[in-house]
Amino acid sequence: MNETGLTNGGFLYGTLEVFAIALLLLLAGLLVAVIVTYIYDITQTKTAIRRNYPVIGHFRYFFEHLGEFFRQYFFAMDREELPFNRAQRAWVYRACKDLPNTVAFGSTRDIRRPGSILFVNCPFPTLGEDAVPSGAITIGEGCDHPYTTDSLFNISGMSYGALSKPAVLALSMGAKKAGSWINTGEGGVSPYHIEGGADIVFQIGTAKNGVRDLAGNLSDDKLREVARIPQIRMFEIKLSQGAKPGKGGILPAEKVTREIAEIRGIALGEDAISPNRHVDICSNNDLMDMIKRVRDVTGKPVGFKTVVGGPHWLDGLFKDIKARGVEYAPDFITLDGSDGGTGAAPMPLIDAVGLSLRESLYILVDKLNAHGLRKRIKVIASGKLITPADIAWALCVGADFVTSARGFMFALGCIQALQCNKNTCPTGITTHDPKLQQGLVPAVKAERIANYVGHLVHEVGVIAHSCGVKSPRELRRCHARIVTADGPSVALDERFPPVKESEA
Repeated sequence: MNETGLTNGGFLYGTLEVFAIALLLLLAGLLVAVIVTYIYDITQTKTAIRRNYPVIGHFRYFFEHLGEFFRQYFFAMDREELPFNRAQRAWVYRACKDLPNTVAFGSTRDIRRPGSILFVNCPFPTLGEDAVPSGAITIGEGCDHPYTTDSLFNISGMSYGALSKPAVLALSMGAKKAGSWINTGEGGVSPYHIEGGADIVFQIGTAKNGVRDLAGNLSDDKLREVARIPQIRMFEIKLSQGAKPGKGGILPAEKVTREIAEIRGIALGEDAISPNRHVDICSNNDLMDMIKRVRDVTGKPVGFKTVVGGPHWLDGLFKDIKARGVEYAPDFITLDGSDGGTGAAPMPLIDAVGLSLRESLYILVDKLNAHGLRKRIKVIASGKLITPADIAWALCVGADFVTSARGFMFALGCIQALQCNKNTCPTGITTHDPKLQQGLVPAVKAERIANYVGHLVHEVGVIAHSCGVKSPRELRRCHARIVTADGPSVALDERFPPVKESEA
């Protein structure tokens, strides 16, 4: 054997020896880890599984974690998952990528399921050339600066802080392209909301972030300063939201950066507490006073966002408004349902508190009509509405506008990983980890936002034309039916007879 062969052979044997030693060290390390884990498991007293089945008991947590992903991608049928099933998400994904949204062979939706909505097609549907776009609606006609828009589908409240910088910027840019508005959420208006150029609804949360003094009191000076931003078109007082009615929140001190502190008007490096309600709104009269105060200071339309727990409060509120005068009325009411979403909330509130939008929207619209306030107060429906059929249903019931948060998160690329509260969002939407945020390119996602709105509004129009009307806003309860528990469907206007607006 020549010298080169001996050299190569020596190198090979040397390499094998290194790998063998490394393998032995690895096995020894694993053996030590197993022994240590075994001793720890049988001596700890907190977990029975690990005490009775040391070492292998840890696999239970591993498989439980993997179960979420296996169910999502391998085992769940298209219509089974919650909160949004694969069919719903797939429609949004195709729409935002501007892909054809046709399907073959028939629907996978069980139309016999009680509560399912079916639209009443007309034997002579509206021809394409006869169709007209959704007309413009003016909110706050008596304000110094009313807001007129023909936007049908808009972005619901999601704060900067809950969402990442690139996510907020992409949403604002996309809303501008689509002609929609974007709600700031309760974290105040950030430069990234403004930079995108869209119309903005400023939400006043219970902490009054962005329009408060350091003690948490509403500041008229801050209101005037914010109202001078031309893009801010309306103010929304948040009483409650769908997934956590009656629950406040906390932004830990370590997340209160200098930028967040400046945007929200809070102390740097201290926990930011959002109370579970506005401490200065204790009654209907307080709410009306707040609405009038914000409107007088800003000159812009003011409404409130709430989850309804029953009809009695609405009756009381609307009677009080009629007694004091319509100048105390909100210009709009954003109605959220108990099926709304959030980054984090206690399971009892998410699962069991408040009425679903599918029930409460009828109540709100009918109560406004009964008290003669429907023309004065516009209705914005929010809560798990992300597909054309969802929006068409809300219009049939009586909503003027629809807003969505999670639909737009899907358009940004959300994969429903259910990690919004862990700062580990794999798509960069709800995380402040720069490595994860870099995957979200605002300019690209803005196009997807605009595509999503465009496809959705177009297909709501397809439903409307099938029902024989020329515009989506002409849809009424007579244009839809609801499947009952006995099997047959009944017309919405029979199941929920609309109340004519009172002249009183």
